[in-house]
Amino acid sequence: MVQLETFKERFDYLYIGGAVGESTFDCHRYLNQIFYNSNRWKRLRNQIIIRDEGCDLGIPGREINDRRLIRIHHIDPITIEDIRDNTPKLTDPDNLITCLYQTHQAIHYTGWNGCIQDIVERTPGDTCPWR
Repeated sequence: MVQLETFKERFDYLYIGGAVGESTFDCHRYLNQIFYNSNRWKRLRNQIIIRDEGCDLGIPGREINDRRLIRIHHIDPITIEDIRDNTPKLTDPDNLITCLYQTHQAIHYTGWNGCIQDIVERTPGDTCPWR
């Protein structure tokens, strides 16, 4: 990922393009929920957020300021077998990246138009309707 310097390059690399409602874990969803609620995952998640400095796709200047909107994305998507067999892919830091909730949804479903593409820096008076 570090070789891809821009947000767009990283997004394009990660884009999966699934469909909303498309089966992933199906009736085995409880397996990934057990994993994502484990202390092991929570510790690793915090390490990845620190490594990526809390930035969307690890891009400086794209800080995620609301912890509730932070997601950790598996670069190479995980499967039921990965969870059942506890494969290294689950917890390999090189397979994980911090992203904004909207970016995560866009990676999986909506594509480039579904993510916040440009961060607009706020300035004093920028909400004044008569300027």
